[in-house]
Amino acid sequence: MLQKTSSGLDFLEQLAATGEGDSPLGCMQCGLCSASCPLGHAMEYPPRRLLLRAAAGQLDRLLKSPTLWMCVGCYLCSFRCPRGIELTDGLWPALRDRAMQAGIQPPTELQETFQNLLKYGNVLGKSPRQRLQWADGLDVPVLDLSKQPQPVEVLWIVGDYPSYYPRNQPVARAFARILTALGVRWGVLGTKECALGECDRMFGEEGLFEMLVEKNRQLLQGLQFKMIVVLDPHEFRAIEHYYPRYGMRYPVEHYVTFLANRLPELTARMVRSVEATVTYHDNCCVGRRYQCFDPPRALLGAIPGLKLVEMERNREDSLCCGGGGGGMWLDAHIVAHGGYRLSDERIKMAARTGAQILAVSCPFELSRFEDAAKVTGLEGKVQVRDIVELLAEAMDLVEKESV
Repeated sequence: MLQKTSSGLDFLEQLAATGEGDSPLGCMQCGLCSASCPLGHAMEYPPRRLLLRAAAGQLDRLLKSPTLWMCVGCYLCSFRCPRGIELTDGLWPALRDRAMQAGIQPPTELQETFQNLLKYGNVLGKSPRQRLQWADGLDVPVLDLSKQPQPVEVLWIVGDYPSYYPRNQPVARAFARILTALGVRWGVLGTKECALGECDRMFGEEGLFEMLVEKNRQLLQGLQFKMIVVLDPHEFRAIEHYYPRYGMRYPVEHYVTFLANRLPELTARMVRSVEATVTYHDNCCVGRRYQCFDPPRALLGAIPGLKLVEMERNREDSLCCGGGGGGMWLDAHIVAHGGYRLSDERIKMAARTGAQILAVSCPFELSRFEDAAKVTGLEGKVQVRDIVELLAEAMDLVEKESV
């Protein structure tokens, strides 16, 4: 048990009262969290020491440390904690929030992301008017529920990267074709859609997160749908875990479970063979956090011609891509303070399997791993593709220009 001083006791007791896991006051300093952290070696205060120093009344030192902005939300520390202490969703965001309240600013990239969310409602700083550009020229109808509210089976919240980022837009178009081919009646929020905010909460910006929650409450009020489907695991986490705390409870599925539940229908529509050796990267937010390991493998395994192989770290032990917890905007900070880009190491693991394709199921991972392939000299040797793209190819629903 931690030996506490009064100056750190209030902080830890407040954290214990949030309901995020068991009380951090029960930490027995076993060190499993620090040993599990993929960046713990580069941290001035890895997870175990964060709790120890907080209990010892050294909050001021912690708040000023670069360590505060090095957690990438991989959940390994929380997953392996024998006392059930929620370090990822509890301790790290609370410390970041306390730092910003004390006037200590995060790295510049995060500050810019906050401003983008506040001004534009998305992390990329794009105009809301461009939200539906991903669907330009799409050969299936897109129902914009913000303009034509009507009952649908699926409300698809497209997400920031699939909406705006060029590499992710083909994934959005492919998913639209798959939904339509399955006979699903679906709609989107069009230009009214805004970020759901899970990563923003992880940044420590609780106030910004609550603002986004309220904006989404207003957007969803009055809409009629059976479930929400998302491409982004972080958005799934937001709706499933955090939105109910604000009275917003909706059935929600990440696309891998949504499609895996319709595997017989998908399989019946697979008319093309995808002759490739593929390895799959388990994302942290839906994979390790929700033990969602079999559905993505079932989808890949159903594709004709595809051979699935495993990396040396997979399922619960998967190595994070480094993009969660604000990590998408923290690479420079992490490297500057002795860390490394986890995506670079992960793409090397994929290459060691002999796979031609690294399959992913998170919008962050396409750009992170493609960039990592360039940095590590693996460009052209390991191709990065979303599961949606592979399914669309097998179903002969690819982009017309690539046929």
